[in-house]
Amino acid sequence: MDLKIKSKFWLEVDDMCVFGSGKKSLLEAIEKHGSINKAAKEMNISYRKAWSQIDAMEKRLGIKLVERKTGGKGGGGAILTQEARAILEKYREFEKGLQELVDRRFMEIFKKRLL
Repeated sequence: MDLKIKSKFWLEVDDMCVFGSGKKSLLEAIEKHGSINKAAKEMNISYRKAWSQIDAMEKRLGIKLVERKTGGKGGGGAILTQEARAILEKYREFEKGLQELVDRRFMEIFKKRLL
């Protein structure tokens, strides 16, 4: 039997999710593609849903996360702000540290008692 622990963590403001692994992936995809539309396609969500998530994060955090350039003949685009890159970096560090703690605690408790 290969028993594993799965966990999810997210940040809330006023009991509403403001940032977690899905929103992290969205910002990473925007950073990768330079486009909200291409990021949404990569994540298999609509542009409207991606835009809504960005808007909600920005409002709840009170900071701008994505600088947008409207489309047209030359095309549009999107880049992460310095604040968004800082949040991503901190969240990655937080996530890594938590996973290590969760894995260690899981091994301490479950592996000893199940075997």
